[in-house]
Amino acid sequence: MNKLSAADLMSLEQYARERAAFRARVLQHKAERQLAVGPNATWCFEDRLTVQYQVQEMLRAERVFEPEGIAEELDAYNPLIPDGRNWKVTLLLEFEPAERPQALARLKGVEDRCWVRVAGHARVFAIADEDLERENEHKTSAVHFLRFELAPEMVASLRGGAALGIGIDHEHYRQEVTVPPAVQRSLVADLG
Repeated sequence: MNKLSAADLMSLEQYARERAAFRARVLQHKAERQLAVGPNATWCFEDRLTVQYQVQEMLRAERVFEPEGIAEELDAYNPLIPDGRNWKVTLLLEFEPAERPQALARLKGVEDRCWVRVAGHARVFAIADEDLERENEHKTSAVHFLRFELAPEMVASLRGGAALGIGIDHEHYRQEVTVPPAVQRSLVADLG
């Protein structure tokens, strides 16, 4: 997929005018690309539109309008856009505040145990947190960024209608989900 450039973004003034409609469109789009993997994990499959929204929101929140600042935001967020051979996923680990510290300690390393599986092929485990380490010696983070690299034969199988499963295989959190057809169509469209 094409990375975002400054020309793809709205000015702060234009974004202020169009934010409500753009936000509604993006939130609907994101809902169609988000899956619960068990009771405490949500996967958000990123694409160019979801990343554009995030950049626009960051520019708005930080009141960034200078070219250097815009370039910094683009450099930070463009790596979240899939390149046609992979999926990029934001993993959210969601727990009630009282249980969060113990749960995140128990789930240390969970980001490396996330996988996708195209029917007829082996699991592909995530390449996690390439930008920076998000866990420490005591606990994992509640947010991780994952990349799943798919072989050409996997992409061909998906295009041919093969089922897609996703899951987490951690000793304290084992979950598996079959991706619904509508979501799978959207994800396959990301693959070149």
